[in-house]
Amino acid sequence: MKEIKAFVRPDRLSEIVNHLREEGICCLTVFEGEGTGHYTDERKDFPSLRHPFSHSKIEKLEVVIPDQKVDKAMEIIHKYGKTAHSGDGIIYMTEVMDMVKVKTLEPDLENYDS
Repeated sequence: MKEIKAFVRPDRLSEIVNHLREEGICCLTVFEGEGTGHYTDERKDFPSLRHPFSHSKIEKLEVVIPDQKVDKAMEIIHKYGKTAHSGDGIIYMTEVMDMVKVKTLEPDLENYDS
């Protein structure tokens, strides 16, 4: 299993999530945020009133998926997340060693078979 974390533009999130669902990747989490980075879109990014050091509105998508779905998920995030301008975001991928339910500490793998 892999965990994918993708930082994407807010206006691209809905299309990314819809296409992930079409591929059977349904169980994910989304966070709204602001950030700083080397690559900003100078056409759209300005200092935040809430966080004056921040300049980019972002959405963070997190999903844990079987290894065989990783390439398709990365392709979807790339295809529907890009604008070809600086500030399109970044994707991280890490290995998931184990997954258990908070309630019981039992393995929670029924939706994540490899």
